[in-house]
Amino acid sequence: MGKQEVNCSFCGRKKSEVNMLIAGISGHICDHCIEQADEIVKQEFEHTSKNELNQNLVLQKPVEIKKHLDEYVIGQEEAKRVLSVAVYNHYKRLLHAPAMKDDLEIEKANLVFVGKTGTGKTLMARTIAKLLQVPFAIADATVLTEAGYVGEDVESILSRLLQSADYDVKKAEKGIVFIDELDKIARKSDNPSITRDVSGEGVQQGLLKLLEGAIINVPPQGGRKHPEQKMIQVDTRNILFLSGGAFDGIEKIIGRRINTSPIGFSILHPEDEIDKENLLQYIAPQDLKTFGLIPELIGRFPVLAYLEPLSKKALRNIITEPKNALIKQYVKLFELDNMKLSFDSKALDFIVEKALEYSLGARGLRSIIEAILNDAMFELPSKADVNSLRVTEAYARKHFDKSKLSKLKVAS
Repeated sequence: MGKQEVNCSFCGRKKSEVNMLIAGISGHICDHCIEQADEIVKQEFEHTSKNELNQNLVLQKPVEIKKHLDEYVIGQEEAKRVLSVAVYNHYKRLLHAPAMKDDLEIEKANLVFVGKTGTGKTLMARTIAKLLQVPFAIADATVLTEAGYVGEDVESILSRLLQSADYDVKKAEKGIVFIDELDKIARKSDNPSITRDVSGEGVQQGLLKLLEGAIINVPPQGGRKHPEQKMIQVDTRNILFLSGGAFDGIEKIIGRRINTSPIGFSILHPEDEIDKENLLQYIAPQDLKTFGLIPELIGRFPVLAYLEPLSKKALRNIITEPKNALIKQYVKLFELDNMKLSFDSKALDFIVEKALEYSLGARGLRSIIEAILNDAMFELPSKADVNSLRVTEAYARKHFDKSKLSKLKVAS
């Protein structure tokens, strides 16, 4: 009796009818069934990832997004409106892409914030990501250099996003990246023949492919320390890139443009009065070009928003009103030691005045409060007989004057 020919356990084909037949513990599978199973698995994964996006993404209308921002960010009404619309349009585009029958492809609109330090650029980006429940990463442009030079490659930006998404590539591809200090990679010289601009224009060129949308090979552990690592491919077409920078000195560029009479159209009518205290509101893409950003990069950030300098009233509100206001944070810290902390109104005014005096913005408020409370936070946890601290103007002034911060030269 001849030896019986082996069949595929799935489709029943004989070994002679297929290219390959792989043996298992109690069965066999042919190459045709393997290819078909591979297609089924891919389709199932794509369907699952789309469903996960629909289930996890909490997309609200622009008005609702702005209301959420209002709870954490004081002032900056114009910037919050622009950001709310940009984010809503971006994720609406992703959610409805599978249902779009025509060939129309809606492009993403990356956004750049221009504003002085401490005005809320990073806070707004972080708050938006938290609201949407998507992976979020902050990258510092100051450490980026061209490939092959000391520093980080532009691909390292996506490494941080992958870490935020627990290396779930599909999840990372729907995330938000905030590139901080964008102004620090401005072109260093108008004459390209002097020296290679490895941390300026070279980085801008490297960012173009990320911002536009491409398949990027990303080193999961950073670029140059582990050259043997396996690269992860990330599609950046659906990643929303936000960026911010102080662009120190750009007001002078805006001022020169507004005060001259260039050929063509002006954004201001003759009857409009120029607000010289806030020239950033007149910013245009051409000002970023004059500052040192290349036109290709500016074109990949089609949405431009400005942040107003913080007034005394805005700073006063920042330390008391938001959900995570600084005063609320310190009150909670003292509560953990079963102590009650309170501030007089004049003490809060003193903190705000110092922040304005030192031109520290909202970020500097914490430094000033730390300087005032440092002695108390050091001594009081060891004193069982003390259960409260009231910060008056005199107390605030006395302890601030003792700190090293008070010895700093006041910004002109």
